[in-house]
Amino acid sequence: MNESQPDDSRWYPKYPMVAVHPLILKEGRLLLVKRAKEPSKGKWSIPGGRLELGETLYEAGRREVLEECSIEIEIERLLDIEDLILKDDVGRVSYHFVLVYLIATHKTGLIKANSESEDIGWFTPTETAGLDVHPQLRAVLARAGFTKR
Repeated sequence: MNESQPDDSRWYPKYPMVAVHPLILKEGRLLLVKRAKEPSKGKWSIPGGRLELGETLYEAGRREVLEECSIEIEIERLLDIEDLILKDDVGRVSYHFVLVYLIATHKTGLIKANSESEDIGWFTPTETAGLDVHPQLRAVLARAGFTKR
């Protein structure tokens, strides 16, 4: 680990971090954002981000979506939990997040991308199948019954 990095750095962390990612549905479409930053820069993903100290998973999911997409959501339930672990060329863990996936529905507001996203949109299962998404996310979407692997 680079000693000049803060303890909460996403890269070369001391401990795994938790991120919450709601799969948001509206009229049969899924909300996706195209990432402007690593990891997964240029790939389509679901919105979300880091859990903050003292925050519940559902609170974090609602806050992250409001910050990232400018909409309010209603979280229905937990979908899945997975690890995202990246290692550098010498085998050190460079990135480790525990990803908590939730099922949610659009409540109010019009989507608007922030600086973390290149693009944003609502997609049908057919449209989603043709997008460049991380294979791990494609599997999550399949488990949610939204798309095929």
